[in-house]
Amino acid sequence: MAAKSSKPSPATEPTEPRKPFAEARARLRETGLRCTAARMAVLDHVMTATGPKTHAEVAEALADRGFDRATIYRNLTELTEAKILSRVELGDHVWRFEMKRGHDNASGEDHPHFLCTSCGEVSCLDDVNVAITPKAAEPKKLDGKKTHDKKPVIRMVNEVLLKGQCENCSE
Repeated sequence: MAAKSSKPSPATEPTEPRKPFAEARARLRETGLRCTAARMAVLDHVMTATGPKTHAEVAEALADRGFDRATIYRNLTELTEAKILSRVELGDHVWRFEMKRGHDNASGEDHPHFLCTSCGEVSCLDDVNVAITPKAAEPKKLDGKKTHDKKPVIRMVNEVLLKGQCENCSE
C-alpha cells in the first residue's frame, strides 16, 4: 500500500484572493461602498492597469463578464467621487481613470503622464519629477527707463502632460 501524501491536492487547497483583488475589497470597505461584482471588477482592472484607462477601454476589457457600459461608467464615476480613482483629461476631451495616488484616498500625489501622438497610448511617469522654474526676468527699456514685465507667478502645477512618440512607434 502506497503512503498517502499529507499535502492537499491543488483542487482542495484554500485559495487566497489575488493581492490586487483583496486590496480592492479593502479600499471599497474603507469608503463605505458596497463590494458589488461590477464595482470589484472595475476597481481591480484599474488597479492592475499600467496607465490611465478610458471608459471604453475598461468596458471592452470587462465585456466578457457581462457588465453593460452604463454600469461600468457609473462605477467609474462613483469610485472617483469616493476619491479612490482620479479622473484625468489629457487634451483630447476623453476622460481617463486611474488609481488615486498617495497614502490616503483623500489626497493624491500628482504625477506626469506621457501621451504617444502616434498610437495614443498613455503612460504614467511615476519615476519622473518635473520642476518648472521661471527664467530670470530681463529688464525692458520703455522711454529710456528700465522696467520689468509683470508676469503671473506659478505657485503650483497640478498636471503635466508630455507628448511625443513612444519607444514602439519611434522604431
